[in-house]
Formats: sequence, C-alpha cells, structure tokens
Amino acid sequence: MAKNGKKRIGVLTGGGDCPGLNAVIRGVAKASMSRYDMEVIGIEDGYEGLIERRVVKLDWLKVSGILTQGGTILGTSNRANPFRWPVGKKGDEIEFADVSDQVVEYVEELGLDSLVCIGGDGTMAIATKLSQKGVRIVGVPKTIDNDIWGTDITFGFDSALQTATEAIDKIHTTAMSHHRVMIVEVMGRYAGWLALESGIAGGGDVILIPEIPYDIEKVCDVVAQRSKKGRRFSIIVVSEGAKPEGGDIVVQRVVKDSTDPIRLGGIGNKIGQEIEERTGVETRVTVLGHLQRGGTPSAFDRILATRFGVKAAELCYSGVGGVMVAVRGGDIVTVPLADVGGKMRLVDPNHPLITVARGVGTCLGN
Repeated sequence: MAKNGKKRIGVLTGGGDCPGLNAVIRGVAKASMSRYDMEVIGIEDGYEGLIERRVVKLDWLKVSGILTQGGTILGTSNRANPFRWPVGKKGDEIEFADVSDQVVEYVEELGLDSLVCIGGDGTMAIATKLSQKGVRIVGVPKTIDNDIWGTDITFGFDSALQTATEAIDKIHTTAMSHHRVMIVEVMGRYAGWLALESGIAGGGDVILIPEIPYDIEKVCDVVAQRSKKGRRFSIIVVSEGAKPEGGDIVVQRVVKDSTDPIRLGGIGNKIGQEIEERTGVETRVTVLGHLQRGGTPSAFDRILATRFGVKAAELCYSGVGGVMVAVRGGDIVTVPLADVGGKMRLVDPNHPLITVARGVGTCLGN
C-alpha cells in the first residue's frame, strides 16, 4: 500500500509480444484509477524489471491513446525468470541462480498490494511460483497461439488470425497465376489453432497441425490429384510445430537462457522440398514469423483485452490473488493459477473445426 493509504498495484507484460497488450494495460490502469482510486506501477520488461528494479508510475496520460497500439509500452522479455536467472558463465555453460526472494522483497518494498501478470503459459508458470511465495497475483492470458489452459480464447489470437488469413489470401492469387504449391508456415508452437483457423478461413487445401501427425505421401497425393483435375495449384497451411508420422518437430535453434529455449521453425521448407521432389510441382514457402505478432489489435482483441484489464483491476481491489482471468462461454471468470501452469490447450483431433475442415474436403495430412 502507498504511503497515502491508497492501494497500489503493479502490472507487467511477459513473454512474446502481441496485439492487445497495451489495451490490457490501459484497462487495468484506467479502471484502477477511476473506479477504485488505486495507484498503478508499471514493471519494465516483464519479470526482468522486478529483478533489475526498473519500474515507472502509470498515470492517466501515460495510458491514454494506447488502445490501438501494438506491442507493449512497458516492454517485455521471454528470457527473464526469477527462478532461473543467468548470473554468469562457467566455460561455455551459463550459470543460473534463483533470485525469486529478491523479487518478493522488491514487491514488498514497492508497496504493491497486487501484481497483474500479463502473459502466456511461461509467464503464468512463473506467476504461480511467485504466488506460492506470498505475492498476490492476478494473471491475464496472452498469446497468439491460443494455447493457454483454462480459457476459451486468449487476446492476441484474433489479431494474429486476421494477419495469417490475409497473407493466405494474397498468396492464393500468386499460387493460381504461377501454378505452384504455396506453403504458408504460421506460428502456434505445439498447438494448431492458428494454422487450423487461418487454413479454414483462407481456403487451405491442406492444413497440418501438431496434434495430427501427417503422412507426406497423402499430402503429395492431394497435390497430384488437384493437378490432374485441372487445379494446378495448392495452398498448404502448416503450423510450426507440425510433425510427420513417426517423426519429430523441426527445431530452428535452442536459446539456453530463455524461459522457452526451443525455437521452432523450418517445417515449411522441409515439406516444400519433399513435395517438389516427389511430385515435380514447383513449390514455394512463406514463413510469416513475427508479422503475426505485430500491428494494430483487432476490434475483438481490443474489447477482450479491455474486459480482462477491468476484471483484473476489480480482483486486485477486492484482494483476490492466485487466479487468472479467463473467458468461459462468453463470461469473464477466474481460474486458479496453480491449475494453469504447465498445461496447454491443444486442438482435440475430434474438435468441431476439424470436422468442418474435413467436411469441405481439406486434407489434414492423415
């Protein structure tokens, strides 16, 4: 609590950026100040700001005009983990230390009654551990991957979905013109939501997701059959975490000091080479990469992020902690943080959207 007797809360954004982060910050701050008369402290660069003691006071002016901005005004980091903080090197090996006690002390020093942690599963896992050490935390689920357990949808997903779908639409015309197989590799990590939904929306002929290992022969057969029927092009949408039957994911690189060290990527090029070799059809690959994280949030994400932010402020004022706000059936509810960390919301192979995709003749690779 601040010296003036007002409640004081902190807010941070952790992990990868995505559209809608600023909308949450704005929602938390404006509701806290106008409705509950609380002070709001912004933590810079996620948990890194708590470790390195870098914060900024948020006032009405600082959070005005940021609703439509992508990224985060507070900055973020996907390498900052108070329970595994790099402190030096021993030879070629990075040495880590647990500095979580220092973080808890700093939270107390700042006089924070609550801490709002906006992020994905890694951010929520760290938030769960800090909550167990006595920090009152409210989590807000963020990710373009839509893979956080406990919520029907995360903010950031709809904006990334629009970006991916627009890219597929543009690639469609060049595929038709040049009679090529065009592969679009999208993000999603180990969950196929982004590939599945953008593939359906963009009219993908083949959609490959992590939850359904693919048979390259069946993928090539689709390409060959379309060509025989006069459809001399094919659109293949592939999730970065897709893998062949009996095979494994393609790892682009490993970042040892990151909270999520495995960097996926390259599956599109692998599949493209195999298709060209097996069918003789010219194949091109487009990797959307971080384009999916940038830009202005969609109207849906602005509204959802604002709803999350206002709810988080209400929970902080009420003294509720150890929870994450979530969407369940259209309502904003809470789920225990301890139930979220370490779990992922994956695509069920029997999900209605899988049935829809198959219903319009889309190949899922099996």
